[in-house]
Amino acid sequence: MTITASYGQFCPVAMASEILCSRWTPLILREFICGSTRFNDLRRGLPRISPALLSKRLKEMESAGLVVHDCEGNYRLTESGLALRPIILALGHWAQSWLESDVSLRNLDPSLLMWDMRRNIEVSQLPQGRKVIHFVYRDLAPNKQKHWLVVDGQGVDLCYIDPGFDIDLYVECDLKTMTMIWMGLSTIDAERKAGRLDLEGDRQLAISMQIWLGLSSFAGTPQRSENAVKLALAS
Repeated sequence: MTITASYGQFCPVAMASEILCSRWTPLILREFICGSTRFNDLRRGLPRISPALLSKRLKEMESAGLVVHDCEGNYRLTESGLALRPIILALGHWAQSWLESDVSLRNLDPSLLMWDMRRNIEVSQLPQGRKVIHFVYRDLAPNKQKHWLVVDGQGVDLCYIDPGFDIDLYVECDLKTMTMIWMGLSTIDAERKAGRLDLEGDRQLAISMQIWLGLSSFAGTPQRSENAVKLALAS
């Protein structure tokens, strides 16, 4: 791997930063680590990046030996790229521990939240057969409120328009509430008792939601910033 060291320092940290500190590169690596292999899947996990910039970053990562691209359009991390997994996860755990959650909770994105939830649903914890969960974020504009997760067999599809199936469970709340649940800053029961989360439909699905929903990879990280949760809950 050849690195042009614009930092002008013969230092491993400087050399790594040349590759990893470009805007979006750590998040692209996060998407690969979470299982994305196709260009469109990477974009769904990174809805704010332009296609042109994503292509540019992928080419840079290929040149750096982190990613390979096959003739069928699939990307995968090389051995060098896979070795970055603990580094990328450590960044997330550090932020979850030490950065105040209210800062992150100002940057909510329903598409990213639903995409992350879709790939972490515990399918084995759901009853057999197709299950459709309809999420409604009542604080958003009408064109961004509604999302459907369709669980069928071993897979989970995310739909932004009505898939036309009967709904098994309606989930209604604001976006911040579901994000806090997803990040482990609150729970299904706590938000229902507070009147911020409504569940209607299949009683068993509602009761077991905390189990089958899964959580963010960083949800179990202890909060070490004293004001992190307190400020998030109060804002």
